[in-house]
Amino acid sequence: MIFKKYFLLLFAFSVFQNLIAQEKEVQNIDSVKTQKLNEVLISPLHINRDLQNSPASIGILSEKELLRNNTTDISNVINTIPGVFMQSSNITTTRISIRGIGARTPYGTNKIRAFYGTIPLTSGNSETVIDDIDLQNINQIEVIKGPLSSIYGAGLGGAILISPETFNKGKHQTEISSIFGSFGLLKNRVGFNLNEKSASLNLSYHNLKTDGWRENSAYNREGITLGGELFRKKNSKLTYFSNYTYLKAYIPSSINKTTFENNPQAGAPTWVASKGFKEYKSTLGGLAYDFSINENLKNSTSVFINYKDSNEPRPFDILRQYTFASGARTQFSGDFNIGKIKNQFITGLEYFRDNYSGNTFENLYQQNNGNGSLQGDQLTATNQKRHFYNIFSQIRTLLSDRFEIQAGLNYNKTKFKLQNDFPASANNPKEKYSYDGIFSPQLSFLFKPNEVQTFYFSASRGFSLPATEETLTSTGNINSDIKPETGYNFELGGKLHFFNKKLYTQIAIYRMEIKDLLVAKRIGDDQYEGVNAGKTFHEGVEVSLNHNWLINRTFNLNSYLGASIGNYEFKEFVDNGNDYSGNKLTGVPANTASAGFNLNTNSGFYFSADFQFTDKIPMNDSNANFSDSYSLLNLKTGYQFEILSGLKAHLDAGINNVTNEKYASMILTNAIGVGNAQPRFYYPGLPINYYGIISLNYLF
Repeated sequence: MIFKKYFLLLFAFSVFQNLIAQEKEVQNIDSVKTQKLNEVLISPLHINRDLQNSPASIGILSEKELLRNNTTDISNVINTIPGVFMQSSNITTTRISIRGIGARTPYGTNKIRAFYGTIPLTSGNSETVIDDIDLQNINQIEVIKGPLSSIYGAGLGGAILISPETFNKGKHQTEISSIFGSFGLLKNRVGFNLNEKSASLNLSYHNLKTDGWRENSAYNREGITLGGELFRKKNSKLTYFSNYTYLKAYIPSSINKTTFENNPQAGAPTWVASKGFKEYKSTLGGLAYDFSINENLKNSTSVFINYKDSNEPRPFDILRQYTFASGARTQFSGDFNIGKIKNQFITGLEYFRDNYSGNTFENLYQQNNGNGSLQGDQLTATNQKRHFYNIFSQIRTLLSDRFEIQAGLNYNKTKFKLQNDFPASANNPKEKYSYDGIFSPQLSFLFKPNEVQTFYFSASRGFSLPATEETLTSTGNINSDIKPETGYNFELGGKLHFFNKKLYTQIAIYRMEIKDLLVAKRIGDDQYEGVNAGKTFHEGVEVSLNHNWLINRTFNLNSYLGASIGNYEFKEFVDNGNDYSGNKLTGVPANTASAGFNLNTNSGFYFSADFQFTDKIPMNDSNANFSDSYSLLNLKTGYQFEILSGLKAHLDAGINNVTNEKYASMILTNAIGVGNAQPRFYYPGLPINYYGIISLNYLF
């Protein structure tokens, strides 16, 4: 029934748009025919780089939009995309869900694939971390909503494509900026860019610190990013990229309802006493070579490495992890004609290998005289090797100027090995396991009644691989009964321009059913048992509007509005004899909305405001507990001016959470109280806070 309502809404919306378009044609019949579309380019991983002609719901965040807030927390801006919900606690603990997919993950993000350029940010353990990357090193973010696995592989929720910063304004540029704010926030950044005929270089360093507003929540991150192009010619180029990150972030953890309401700045007592933290060194590196074989055929081949060494003292143990991933991807793209029918295609292969080593030790913090964590005897040692390959292909057939079809197919094969090295036992042999090969098809239809309207329908199948803890039994061995989650997605949408293209609107209606739902059942402080527990159901409607209004010669107004209305529920779900079928899906709000504007002047002054609403969130599968809904208001103003020829200064000041709303910025789903203690569901969000930005940019 709800899907029918959404269909009627889209139909009414399109009728309204047609009436306006017809009125415009009466006033100026040639206006639509002669005006070119505003070109928005998306990643070359797509078969078609024109956003308007992509039969998918894709949220775009430009460089300007990414820097809309204080350039330190990506969750503020990514939550402006309808259907995308990012929870964040103390920056380092985050969870992203897309259309409800991934909402039940306890502490991180999975069921989504992410890329930085051509380098996967998703580990072999199915975990995705994007908040390590400095926002000032990003040119654009694309969020593809839904399981378009024919190109991106495993990821029921979708994919996040991050484009590294590029420089094409001149030959040389240097920049320096400082950001300071409440709770000891300080971020310093320096960058240098070089652009020559045959090569380019982008080099930057940043350091981000904050004392945190809760107990045990200090944060320190520094990173160096190097990228650019070499051997650049008309038909070929070599792109290089590397990023090094060092992070140490203390963890206040979650708190119960009473503490959240009366003393939200407090940390969990055991985490405060042990001074628990997360510390790691991470390195990404990759090379990509693009060349044209002939006028109709191109190839892009890339190789990458991803290294991470982490240390995480927790109240119940100390976890040491080492991960080294490597891989390669090659894809051919081109076009050909069959008679008068034009066709484009992409076909290729991706190989990924991940070596993981994890060790746990006793944490003797209670015997350390209040000095925090102290490593004791070793408890466990686990090694896992996982590798997979994706073979993918997609074709786009332009049957006419108004109608086209896209079809794709992905085949994935995943294998892994597990070895429990400690404690040593004959019952812990090296185990091998592989999933059956998974085929993921996609079929899309696109209709363009004119140059400023696009309607599409797509059907696709996706899958998500189990994370490490979801593959294990209670004894730590491989559970051969575990299967990947799979689901089918059906989507109807439109991309529409109004009022001589001053207003751009996207609308999408989707329906998806996930079967073999993966559940990591917690059986200890850091022990899980994976099961395929049932089915979930996801449906909803998403609308976004972007408007540009040239008020007069002095003022220009850019505004946006986005909303997501969803219905996410367990269709079939029985856990430990409890039937949760029909309950709301845990960890995600059914409804969200955002709106904002940016008022610019030709003198360099601007003022912006952003508003976000988040509906209540089910905190456990039984739906016995919900978080409260909340609204956030952020304000920012700034002034940009030229000091000397080529030297520009930028001054900004902002206030976040203007109304000092008390809210949970992240929920620990299915938290369980120990003994008589209340369950610790809540990660409190920042109260009202202030910041300022000073930056200098010299272009020469």
